[in-house]
Amino acid sequence: MAQSSQATGGLSSIPALLQRNAERYGSKDAYREKEFGIWQTWTWAQAEKEIEALALGFLNLGVAEGDFVAISGRNRPHFYWAMVAAQSVGAVPVPVYQDSGAEEMAYVLGHCGARFMVAEDQEQVDKVIDVQDQLHQLEHVIYIDPRGMRKYDHHKLHQFTHIQEQGRAAREEFLPDLKARREKLDYDDTCVMLYTSGTTGKPKGVVLSNRNIIESAKNACEFDRLNSSDEVLAYLPMAWVGDFIFSIGQAYWTGFCVNCPESPETMITDLREIGPTYYFSPPRVFETQLTSVMIRMEDASRFKQWLFHRFMAHAKKVGGRILDGKPVGLMDRLTYALGDVLIYGPLKDTLGFGRVRVGYTAGEAIGPEIFEFYRSLGINLKQLYGQTEASVFITVQPDGEVRADTVGVPAPDVEIRIDETGEIYYRSPGVFVEYYRNPESTAKTKDEEGWVATGDAGFFEEGTGHLRIIDRAKDVGKMADGSLFAPKYVENKLKFYPDILEAVLFGNGRDHCVAFINIDLSAIGNWAERNNIAYASYQELAGHPKVLASIQDHVEEVNRSVAEDPMLSGCQVHRFLVLHKELDADDGEMTRTRKVRRAVVAEKFNDLVEALYDGSTEVSTETEVTYEDGRKGSIKATLELCDAKVVPVNTQKVAAE
Repeated sequence: MAQSSQATGGLSSIPALLQRNAERYGSKDAYREKEFGIWQTWTWAQAEKEIEALALGFLNLGVAEGDFVAISGRNRPHFYWAMVAAQSVGAVPVPVYQDSGAEEMAYVLGHCGARFMVAEDQEQVDKVIDVQDQLHQLEHVIYIDPRGMRKYDHHKLHQFTHIQEQGRAAREEFLPDLKARREKLDYDDTCVMLYTSGTTGKPKGVVLSNRNIIESAKNACEFDRLNSSDEVLAYLPMAWVGDFIFSIGQAYWTGFCVNCPESPETMITDLREIGPTYYFSPPRVFETQLTSVMIRMEDASRFKQWLFHRFMAHAKKVGGRILDGKPVGLMDRLTYALGDVLIYGPLKDTLGFGRVRVGYTAGEAIGPEIFEFYRSLGINLKQLYGQTEASVFITVQPDGEVRADTVGVPAPDVEIRIDETGEIYYRSPGVFVEYYRNPESTAKTKDEEGWVATGDAGFFEEGTGHLRIIDRAKDVGKMADGSLFAPKYVENKLKFYPDILEAVLFGNGRDHCVAFINIDLSAIGNWAERNNIAYASYQELAGHPKVLASIQDHVEEVNRSVAEDPMLSGCQVHRFLVLHKELDADDGEMTRTRKVRRAVVAEKFNDLVEALYDGSTEVSTETEVTYEDGRKGSIKATLELCDAKVVPVNTQKVAAE
């Protein structure tokens, strides 16, 4: 794909967009952060001054062009300022997952060779101190929250506000240098380096240029008609490409306001107070919010339950059609309008979605029932398909063409092709420059013509041009009888149920499928309390006979649904167990973005997989776990293995189809 070397409107970098916004939207809110229960606000003009002071402080500290500046903490305006300040002096920001362990952090900082780091608080600083013997190149750490930091050695530790004060004091000295560096920034200079989640191995540093970020942000904003009056809530990990494109790329392109919650624990409350117009969330968050709604309804009066289910059934029938502008009868519209007054409107306000004009979900497939639930309320929730290597956007769903079973059409300026094995390839202005210090992986992923291998399998629907994702190409396999094995399809159906947090399906090369289930402790814990069932731990509740019976009902219901799809009917779950622990990123079983590391789980719990296949009725196991403070321990359990009813499949009919 031929690419113009000319920047859009002459704006060749994020710092250039900042200068434009300070002039064009100077008095308009750019950032809000809730601190001590009060919303603090900065306009674009004020944000530009904060960023300039920090950039001058970086120069005073010795940040050179091409240096890497690591960022670690929760979503705060200060960190977004740090990223843009680093870009302004020609350095490269490298956001790190704030819940990374010390060793994970050491890998990222060591791999990119970060000389500087901006950390939130004592906890993040302590991680660096724990591994400082591995980080000889790290020269200075800047922290935002000074609590607990007084007795530390401050030769290489600096408070964020002090760096800004030093920058302001040295403004006359360093301003010419800052302007010169800022004006040198080109469309093809590096904008950010983001590390992959490391689903299959060590994380890779994805180098994204100003072109990648700005072109992708511009196209997406135009597609969804985003503008300076929109509002977003920045709560997703800053190390994730989605947060960067929404909270930096699109925010700086349009000039809209980025709102930062006080803490992860107050996110839902802060979401309700802000009422964003543009919202993004991975499926897990939507699932959790729906679980919370259903739990509250179980505690409601019988009349309220009847009213809720009565109007939600009607919304399921016509809500999506009304949202898409399709014809709906007058009586159905009137009933829906009444439901909006009594149920849908108050529920949307409770969820914080009362003003959402455009909502997106991505990261993995969302359960169709969950997707339809939100759309039936009148929330314009859409799916997109993207990757870090694409600067997010590969496909998007146009208004009026939104469906749960596809991920839409190619995003603006994106080309897609599917090879003979079913793997999806794309190229676009958002395609990453390279994997840092990894030319072999770069060449394996991106060819000389700019086509990128996604690792996902899918196909285009005839007639609609919409892309359907089957699964990760490496996870799609064959059952022993030759029928298709696509685990994600079944796992997503299982995770629709509020009491199922996670599911992992096995069956490639086998004659039938088995599954691991993680229960949702909040949902089932609430059920246990309402039924006066005492429990002391996750493990005890997971093995309760009534819990197992409930999970079995869900599995068998999913089997009936899977059996209706001739292509995937062989993926019904014959046997399952409820795991004695939650899958956890700290134990290496999931990525920091909560994607299951399937190979790790299969190897770690191989004894459980084999027990499901050999006909055992129970199995004893011992598993190593990592506690919150980093200590290692182990838990022992005896698990019950459960059989599930399956729907007989006509294999000859399946083969014919």
